[in-house]
Amino acid sequence: MNSARAVWQRIPAPVIDIALVAVAAVDVRVVSMWEHTRLELTLAAVGCAALAFRRRFPLGVFLLTLPVALMQDVAVAVLAALFTLAERSRDRRLLAMCVAMAAVASSAPWPLAETDRSMTLVFFVYGLATAAAPVLFGQLLQAQRDLAKRLAEIEEAREHERTLHAQAVLARERAQLAREMHDVVSHQVSLIAVRAGALQVATKDADAKEAARTIRSLSVTTLDELRTMVTLLRASGGDATELTPQPTLADLGKLVESSGTHVQLTGELPPTVSTPTQRALYRTVQEALTNVRKHAPGATAGVELWQDGDGIGVTVTNTPPTRPSLSLPGSQQGLVGLRERADILHGTLVAGPTTEGGYRVRLRIPLNAD
Repeated sequence: MNSARAVWQRIPAPVIDIALVAVAAVDVRVVSMWEHTRLELTLAAVGCAALAFRRRFPLGVFLLTLPVALMQDVAVAVLAALFTLAERSRDRRLLAMCVAMAAVASSAPWPLAETDRSMTLVFFVYGLATAAAPVLFGQLLQAQRDLAKRLAEIEEAREHERTLHAQAVLARERAQLAREMHDVVSHQVSLIAVRAGALQVATKDADAKEAARTIRSLSVTTLDELRTMVTLLRASGGDATELTPQPTLADLGKLVESSGTHVQLTGELPPTVSTPTQRALYRTVQEALTNVRKHAPGATAGVELWQDGDGIGVTVTNTPPTRPSLSLPGSQQGLVGLRERADILHGTLVAGPTTEGGYRVRLRIPLNAD
């Protein structure tokens, strides 16, 4: 079955359309052995030729094929037009009306004349069943395409989740490495500082005293820098791009464009914003947009950069989802990491649902934070 489907999909669409027009024309020609006027045959020819445009104008093509249904009980042109319309339309009421119209056209006596009403009713029921078949088949194919698209989205989300999990594992390893480095290196440097201090007090030689003072001063400075480095390592989350230049506010536009969500970026911040603050703002927007894509499919989002007095910040707000969200496991560590970044910069991060059913993430950092 899969091989036959693959062969069918390789046939160009214009070839299929031309073949369908030919089949419908032959179908009408065979039935037209009965006496029909030139106008009737012209309308039938127009309906058959219109099948070439069924993919672009499915409803219009169906209406053009109705005269064919007046001349014969089962018309290939009408069934093909109904199938195409059902495959592309999600309006069930419209499809039901089209099925009824096709049934009426196929069961109405032509030319109009007095006929047995009971037979007309029988023909109408038969026409309903015949017209409903291509509609049901078209809806089935539409549901199959939707399911395939949904499965692709699920697989993409799982791949994204696996990437996030790998980054979380790497972050834990970095945090462990940072703790070990702090424990080992700070212990050794502290011993150097203590010994240098003792030497500075005990020695009588001026040069040795000055050297000991320098060693002790450098050791204290090294300890301070080490603590700062360890703090950044434990908060950064780390990924494969950590050795490359870190993102800044100038990269927000590219982040918004590649987020896979309809996002509106507004506001601007002064160019004097420190590099750590820019990274914190960028990571907040990145995490918030990732959550929108995961937990609010079809939602739109707004990213606003703002400044109020002695503080700057960003607010990311999304609307309610328009489709059911995927049931995916989450580490629940994204917002925790953002709060840690905010705490390091003496800022605040607030996140929670909105009254409209969406979600909002707001980060504020003092201007003098570094």
